[in-house]
Amino acid sequence: MTETRDTRGQHPAPVTGRTDPTGRPGGLNALPLRSRLALLVAVAVAVAVAACATAAWFLVRDQLVDSLDDALRANRVPDGVVVDLVQAGQCRAVPEEQREEVPNPFRSTVQLVDRDGDSCMVFGNQPLPVGSADVAVAGGEREEALHTVTAGGAEYRVLTTPLRGTDAALTVSRPLDEVDGTLDTLALVLGLVAAAGVLGAAGAGVVLARAGLRPVDRLTEAVEHVARTEDLAVRIPVEGNDEVARLSRSFNSMTAALAVSRDLQQQIVADAGHELRTPLTSLRTNIDLLVRSERTGRPLPPEDRRELLESVRAQLTELASLVGDLQELSRPEAAPAGGQTEVVGLHRIAERAVERARLRGTGLTLTRELAPWYVRAEPAALERAVVNLLDNAVKFSPPGGTVEVVLADGVLRVRDRGPGIPEEELPFVFDRFWRSPSARGLPGSGLGLSIVARTVRRGGGEIALRPAEGGGTEAVLRLPGAPVPPPDLPD
Repeated sequence: MTETRDTRGQHPAPVTGRTDPTGRPGGLNALPLRSRLALLVAVAVAVAVAACATAAWFLVRDQLVDSLDDALRANRVPDGVVVDLVQAGQCRAVPEEQREEVPNPFRSTVQLVDRDGDSCMVFGNQPLPVGSADVAVAGGEREEALHTVTAGGAEYRVLTTPLRGTDAALTVSRPLDEVDGTLDTLALVLGLVAAAGVLGAAGAGVVLARAGLRPVDRLTEAVEHVARTEDLAVRIPVEGNDEVARLSRSFNSMTAALAVSRDLQQQIVADAGHELRTPLTSLRTNIDLLVRSERTGRPLPPEDRRELLESVRAQLTELASLVGDLQELSRPEAAPAGGQTEVVGLHRIAERAVERARLRGTGLTLTRELAPWYVRAEPAALERAVVNLLDNAVKFSPPGGTVEVVLADGVLRVRDRGPGIPEEELPFVFDRFWRSPSARGLPGSGLGLSIVARTVRRGGGEIALRPAEGGGTEAVLRLPGAPVPPPDLPD
């Protein structure tokens, strides 16, 4: 009985042929790159030399056989003597004493063949087999027959021509030993040349591999140095425009980008620590006052206690906002802030942001003119960005001032009538933790506008702050439009 097993849910291990049973690389992958390059060069040269040698051998063989065929045609035994033998009915070999009188300069083997396939020797001692082509020539059906036969363990090149005035043909042949000997010598010479070429190619491959991989060695040493020391200031000298040079440039760009990223990260940590120190110090002071009053048994006056608790609450709110801003900035630049992007109405988001800002800006007048405009963005992040713009305008507006919010043709403008931003400070307003010297005493962490810029860049838009005509500051936000969603979709 054959045992069967249930293999459902099991995935066979992939077979790659690149590792041995111990899990280590096998075959060519186990060799160093230099050895693989030298081996590949040697194999390529060996294949090329072998192909050339084989082609040369066959070409020389064909030329030698053609030369032998031409010799058979040009140096035939005169027909006169042979015709006399045939007409006298004396088909026999030429006697030894007469062979000097009959020209046969190449000592060919000569025999007669009649139309019945019978043959007799004229010159030579080794009878040759008669083929159908020879019989066809004797019968007058062919002008000539040229082929190779084997007799007595040797190969012969045979030329059969009609013997005029008779019903027979004359077959002249020569052994191929002389051709084979030349070909054997040629094969030996070609083999030695091929071996020398392969060895030379292998040596040249090793030299070229070492020279060609020297930049790769430098790159490897640099990578190992960075991995070992975390020193991102390492740079590789770049020479030329080949692939190794491109790889070196890419490595230098990567280490430079990593160094900038690490510096920014350290800067963010330092700035965050500095910003967190102020609310935490204030919280600690207020809580210490409350604890001391409880321990000493001398309670604070109700009014002072209420102000102290309000201060603690405000500081906790500021601390929570700062932590939320840090979490927002810690996310990858290209990733959605907390959800999937979708088509939303910027006018609806701006309207909700105005209502939230109105609750914070008591005593201020907020006006809005919002034309419909749909964009593709993450709704919560976009609303937070618009709220940050309005909070910034509310914070710097004088008591009883007006904040104008206008959305037209995909451009959202938020204008306040505060003191404005000096011209020399405009390039820094979107930097993380940057705060104007005149605003150091106001609440805030210096992250609001940087979050706005980040959100707008993620949506493919633009954001700018500029002085407004008549005083104040105007924030201009542009986002590319998106197809208007159907009425049943939320915006």
